[in-house]
Amino acid sequence: MKLNLLSCDAQRPDKRAITKCILEISSSKNSSLANELTEILLEGDPVDINVEDKNSGSALRALRKLSIDYEIIE
Repeated sequence: MKLNLLSCDAQRPDKRAITKCILEISSSKNSSLANELTEILLEGDPVDINVEDKNSGSALRALRKLSIDYEIIE
């Protein structure tokens, strides 16, 4: 499944938690890429990630918990 992470609406976003979440749900397991994607997201630009289908339900819950708006592309 492909997700487009649109924005983070949290008043004080937890960069470490967002990076960890992206790293856990993304099909690519690269911590430096997860860090970079977090920075891009917090600057206000959308980010595309691929999520393994077996993790899709928990991935969406984790994103909502972190106040991250997303849209499902595929």
